[in-house]
Amino acid sequence: MAEEEVNYASVVFKANKSPRAEDKKEEETVYDEVKVKNELIEQTDDTKDEKANNRDGHFRQLACCLGILCVVLLLAIIGVCVYITTFNHMSDQNQLKENVTFLQAVNVNLTNINDKLNSTVNNLTVQLDNLNKSYTALESNNTDVIAENQKLKTQNQQLETQKKNLTDMLQDMETERNELNVSRAQWSIDQYCPIDGAGRQCKSCQEGWRQYQSSCYAVNDARPPYQKTWDGAQADCKGKISELAVLNNVQKKTFISKNSWYPPEIKGYWIGLRVVDRKWTWVDSSDLTEISWIQPETPTEGHCAIFLQNQELKSVNCTENNAWICEKKALSLTTP
Repeated sequence: MAEEEVNYASVVFKANKSPRAEDKKEEETVYDEVKVKNELIEQTDDTKDEKANNRDGHFRQLACCLGILCVVLLLAIIGVCVYITTFNHMSDQNQLKENVTFLQAVNVNLTNINDKLNSTVNNLTVQLDNLNKSYTALESNNTDVIAENQKLKTQNQQLETQKKNLTDMLQDMETERNELNVSRAQWSIDQYCPIDGAGRQCKSCQEGWRQYQSSCYAVNDARPPYQKTWDGAQADCKGKISELAVLNNVQKKTFISKNSWYPPEIKGYWIGLRVVDRKWTWVDSSDLTEISWIQPETPTEGHCAIFLQNQELKSVNCTENNAWICEKKALSLTTP
């Protein structure tokens, strides 16, 4: 079969208006291989095979291009995904690093705060222990104070009772003293101003006492067993409102020597002189100035002085028994 001639023409249809580039592309219609109307073309088997081969080649090329394009697109998509994933991963990693850094800083701050809190807790614990100890001590002190207060209250009540008793005793003693003063005054009147046939005649010294200068003396010629120790003699003199005689000058010694009697049983008379703090001291607290008057002169604790007939003084033990001489002020009968 003879090869028939095939004519090809390209026809392009365009719109009146100018569309956008994308629209223009779509609106253009290209017709290839327009067959002349009413022409019958007969192709030989070889031509058909060639065309078929050409079409297969085009399809293979197109398929290859499409495959390559798909591979490229797939690689592009994979690259984009990898990029996005990597970017996100790096972003997340940076964020995690920032978060870790922030959390580390927070952890350091919290650790410091925790250390400070622990230190504060320890200090507060120590203070609490100290306060507990102080509280316990105060409780103990308070208990002691309460007990002491109760004790003081009891003592105060006892003292109040004693005060009342002493006040009553003082009032009784005051009453007794007043009565005693009255009695003593009456006694003094009776002693110094006795009543005789001519009425009351007052004297400077009582009956049985001898006056010398401004003093009255009573010589007690007591014989054994009526003699006394120095303390006993002093007590007897005090009972007579007097004391043992203070013979601190020669005139008094001479007067007493002339008015004393010396029975054989009397070795001497107690006078108001004894050793006090290793010194010879009179009962009026004055010291003996004439040490040569007494023998021996060395003062011995527990020794007292007796008066001898020769006007000498002798140091003897205060516990010996002797007679004694009392002295007191004479009653003044002159009007000042």
